Amino acid sequence: MLKLITKFKLFIANLTGKIGFYPSLFAFGGLLFGFAMLYAEDQGISSFLIENAPQLVINDADTARTLLSTFIGGIISLMVFSFSMVMILLNQASNNYSPRILPGLISNKKHQNVLGFYIATLIYCILILLSIKPTDNKYQLPGFAVLVGIVLSMLVLALFIYFIHSISEAIQINKIIESIYHKAKTRLEQLIKQTDEDSMQSNFPDTENWHAVEVNRTGYFQTIAVDALLELCENLDCKVEISVPKGTFILKGIPIAKCSKELNEEHQEQLLTCFGFSRSEIVTHNYILGFKQLTEIAVKAMSPGINDPGTAITCIDYLSELFALRLKKKDFSFIANQDNEAVIKLRTIDFKELIYFVFAPLRAYCKHDVVMLHKMLTALYFLLQSDSVLDDAKTIIINEANLILEDAKTAIENKDDLKGIFNIRSKMQAINGTQNALVELAD
Repeated sequence: MLKLITKFKLFIANLTGKIGFYPSLFAFGGLLFGFAMLYAEDQGISSFLIENAPQLVINDADTARTLLSTFIGGIISLMVFSFSMVMILLNQASNNYSPRILPGLISNKKHQNVLGFYIATLIYCILILLSIKPTDNKYQLPGFAVLVGIVLSMLVLALFIYFIHSISEAIQINKIIESIYHKAKTRLEQLIKQTDEDSMQSNFPDTENWHAVEVNRTGYFQTIAVDALLELCENLDCKVEISVPKGTFILKGIPIAKCSKELNEEHQEQLLTCFGFSRSEIVTHNYILGFKQLTEIAVKAMSPGINDPGTAITCIDYLSELFALRLKKKDFSFIANQDNEAVIKLRTIDFKELIYFVFAPLRAYCKHDVVMLHKMLTALYFLLQSDSVLDDAKTIIINEANLILEDAKTAIENKDDLKGIFNIRSKMQAINGTQNALVELAD
């Protein structure tokens, strides 16, 4: 039973990210609403309104058919245009920014809800149109249902205007960057507040001799069914260490976890069902992807084909804020049971690895740009002054600054530009509390 519940939860989590999920729900809702209105018509709602409020009822069959047919044709045209706009948005975002941001744009609930309302109204109008018979008199016509169709069609026009406004904003790079930043920030803040990691680290046993559990499929390790995994640990009286960080692409047969006791085949299968895999990556499940996406957008912006340093600078600004928040989180995470005892240890990408893989491509693509080098060093200077729970944070930041300064010395030939870059080095050296010296500018 636990296996089925876990699979169902992971299936729902993946399903809700699909572009057709919410439109399908709206379509089903439109169908149900149409049958409900036809049932109300059978109960005589139109006859009652004709006698008490005739102005609310369409009492001519030809007029009703013409209106509904017009609405159906118009809504189909709006749907074609709206879906085309979504495809253009995805294509432009992929070409100009990064293909990795497409899952976030596809899962935009606003656009899905608008398209879903189009489909629901279309299905409703078709259903009501089919219910109009050639011999209907004014007491037999679904007059009130036709009126409701008119109201829904007016709402479709209003939503179309909103859709044009929303799609024009969604395609702006500043909105895309801000959305990625907020999703990564929210996930990071959740992890920071989750557990008392210091005390759990000291109480969690050594995992070197634990029994490895190999994964039985291939894909991106995306989510963990925490409740199911905690229940399994309680039932088996064991503890688990997740060996790979979330967001990692795992091949079949690679160890994904270690358990404090050896599990039989059935229990191993139950353990593996607690892990969710997919062929795409989602920022809300893994904050590391936020860093990756912002880095890729910055690198793409600095390419000769795009040549947009302003976007790259904006990405570095947001990355600086995320790194400052990351400094408040330890390089390990735990999940505790109801007794506040750590039973699950999560493998995370440590700060040193994260900052290197962000700045390495930026250095490679931006080392000839004085403004970008200046901006990267300024970001590190800001991080050097930020509060941190990591003991070696300053050493890591200084080492990364040294790499940037070395690249600057080899790539920048203008001495005045180099002096401007190394002025930031002097500021950093003034607050450098480590034994690591910064690279000096040779005479």
